[in-house]
Amino acid sequence: METERVTEFPFAYLDRRPRKRARLGWDVPQAPKAQVGMFCGQELGNVTSYASLMAPSETSTISLFDKEVTRNGSPPWREDDKDGHYIAKWVKVLECWDREKREMVAIKIVRGIKKYREAAMIEIEVLQQLGKHDKGGNRCVQLRNWFDYRNHICIVFEKLGPSLYDFLKKNNYRSFPIDLVREIGRQLLECVAFMHDLRLIHTDLKPENILLVSQDYIKVPDYNKSSSRSPKDSSYFKRVPKSSAIKVIDFGSTTYERQDQTYIVSTRHYRAPEVILGLGWTYPCDVWSIGCILVELCTGEALFQTHENLEHLAMMERVLGSLPQHMLKRADRHAEKYVRRGRLDWPEGAASRESIRAVQKLPRLQNLVMQHVDHSAGDLIHLLQGLLRYDPSDRLSAREALRHSFFTKDSLRR
Repeated sequence: METERVTEFPFAYLDRRPRKRARLGWDVPQAPKAQVGMFCGQELGNVTSYASLMAPSETSTISLFDKEVTRNGSPPWREDDKDGHYIAKWVKVLECWDREKREMVAIKIVRGIKKYREAAMIEIEVLQQLGKHDKGGNRCVQLRNWFDYRNHICIVFEKLGPSLYDFLKKNNYRSFPIDLVREIGRQLLECVAFMHDLRLIHTDLKPENILLVSQDYIKVPDYNKSSSRSPKDSSYFKRVPKSSAIKVIDFGSTTYERQDQTYIVSTRHYRAPEVILGLGWTYPCDVWSIGCILVELCTGEALFQTHENLEHLAMMERVLGSLPQHMLKRADRHAEKYVRRGRLDWPEGAASRESIRAVQKLPRLQNLVMQHVDHSAGDLIHLLQGLLRYDPSDRLSAREALRHSFFTKDSLRR
């Protein structure tokens, strides 16, 4: 892959870069079949997708499975789709062959709209900053390069395996073994502690943004189902990653810590109570998200499956106990409608009976964990109670969480 090398973050070039760039080409080596991977929560293209990114004056060879096709380079100019995406089959992230480095890479093609271009440039700056300090490259996805192609910022990353969400989905939302949850949790906390030390807040941690480094897995008997299933039944087995190694991705929403940050951040299911109540947020909002993620890995399902604020807060109270009055009293003008007479306006303010039932069916945190965890349940529950404290000032920091017995006892055993 031939791209322009850029070593510094070029704010001065933003939106003033020349439209006509050096022509680009991707060349896929011959192989029986291209692997389809996952990146940024989206399906990567197979080699049939690469043909739409060839440059008109370069003749390059693409391997379409077992069929050789010779094409001229870049296609004629064409409009983006109505949402500003570059049209390359159905994908927004491509799996490509880097001819210079001789390795497979993932290329994220950003929508050709100003706000998304600006977010992409911020992501590049953050990735470069993280790369300077993450010398081993073991915490965050590695930026390989970036370029501007027909008004689309294209970010070149190392190729990784599937996201935790995609792995769960393909595994029929079966939980991870507790020892694997421990290793993933340790790495996730190490990454977030590393970011917080640099005064960076990710703000969008979720299983879709955590990728396994390898796509390899093994199949093991699913003992929760084995009593009623035959070994010939595929549901008798579940997948377990061969390696617990993970990396965090998607830094487009990452921000530096500063006062009075009150705008909405985080994907709904992983959003902290202080964000919903408009109380301002900082580093602890990442820690709350980690707590929700660990529960999801243990159970196979999102902890708070909702799309509405009052229901979300009611679910929190059902699982974790009552919200502190001092937080409810400080709710901003957008969230004060969820509070009545010093308490959450629930179930009186519920949107429907279905909403009330969705809340009532949730168990307490302790019971939820013990339904799915056979050992280390006590330590995990205690850790989660620290990660999911309502008041962000009382919540464990990422560094404090790493010193918790859920992780240290395991280290002593080994």
